[in-house]
Amino acid sequence: MSEAGFQIRVLPHGWQFEAAAGETLLRAAERAGIRLPTSCRNGTCRTCLCASDGGAVRYLVEWPGLSFDEKVAHDVLPCVAVPEGDITIVVPAARKIAAV
Repeated sequence: MSEAGFQIRVLPHGWQFEAAAGETLLRAAERAGIRLPTSCRNGTCRTCLCASDGGAVRYLVEWPGLSFDEKVAHDVLPCVAVPEGDITIVVPAARKIAAV
């Protein structure tokens, strides 16, 4: 971790950004100009569900909408997942947000 936070990598695009302490993966991506699929932003709709490399995250909600098998597979819900270290997420539908 750098002083600013943890390094987040988005595959298959290879984009990288930092997440500040306590910041969700989704919010950090938005701040970096990257749009991840999202809808509810509270961990229930599963629109943002993605795979990860197994990097540690903690959740802002007690029971995020992940099955046991998804947890074992290291899937994450970026809208409520706060990284606890560097992590790679796989989000083929991620897009760069156009600058205005």
